[in-house]
Amino acid sequence: MTLTELRYIVTLAQQQHFGQAAKLCHVSQPTLSIAVKKLEQELDVELFERSKNSVRPTPIGEQVIAQANRVLEESSSIKDIASAGRDQLKTPLYVGAIFTIGPYLFPHFIPELQKSVPQMPLVVEEGFTATLRQRLRKGELDVIIVALPFTEPDVVTQPLYSEPFVVLLPGDHPLAKKEAIKPVDLDEENVLLLGEGHCFGDQVREALPNLNQHQDENTAQIRTHSEGSSLETLRHMVASGLGITILPLSAAIGAGYKDGLLVTRPFVDPSPCRTSALAWRASFPRHKAIDALRSAIKQHPLPSCPSVA
Repeated sequence: MTLTELRYIVTLAQQQHFGQAAKLCHVSQPTLSIAVKKLEQELDVELFERSKNSVRPTPIGEQVIAQANRVLEESSSIKDIASAGRDQLKTPLYVGAIFTIGPYLFPHFIPELQKSVPQMPLVVEEGFTATLRQRLRKGELDVIIVALPFTEPDVVTQPLYSEPFVVLLPGDHPLAKKEAIKPVDLDEENVLLLGEGHCFGDQVREALPNLNQHQDENTAQIRTHSEGSSLETLRHMVASGLGITILPLSAAIGAGYKDGLLVTRPFVDPSPCRTSALAWRASFPRHKAIDALRSAIKQHPLPSCPSVA
């Protein structure tokens, strides 16, 4: 039994498809299939139930895979401990960020980080919170940037900054005449929101519960929710006249359209906000790298919500 074989069965359980699992493991499908079968023979149990169109863990397979996950997490800690003996600022730092933060934060802090620690290679990626959480625990990412609340055993979380939500709308929209928007102003509007899986969409719905209320059946105007796949998609939809949307302030800065086509308006106080934070494994020994990353991010301050320093 090897760590590689354990990684194969964990990935296969997640993907439930030999071809996709092999691709993620950077091996051929026959190689992965043979390795899984070899492990099953060694353990003398069937770990997966195979059919023509799918593969899924057996009951005993689920238990073995859960333990394999724990073993892989512990093995990543060994790598962390070993890296502590090397220069903390010379080995690559693997940073992940959620989709609604990465595109608007990476371009600002990466140049600053490269200037302050040019000897430290940086690898960045974007993903959903759930995906980043898993990759952090497995040691595939060193630190992630997420929106609070975020809790995970044996993971340190440190708030970075808080930013208000703003309304993005066409320049000729009636609400553009207002200096600030009240939540009730949105009751009759077609508010475009992110779909399931995006924590920002959930945060908007929680902060503005009136968006979840259904219109009366006799109401002439029907308000709909378009579940866009990204904030950029929502921005383009607003520019096309399909509705209005709500963005974190960092995503609303520099819309990229000609002056006057799109405008932003703040909410009246108290404005809905979100807080972004760094999260890393408590066992991660490269504290200097975390400090350098945090310092680089702080070099690009955003107007913050009054409740968070």
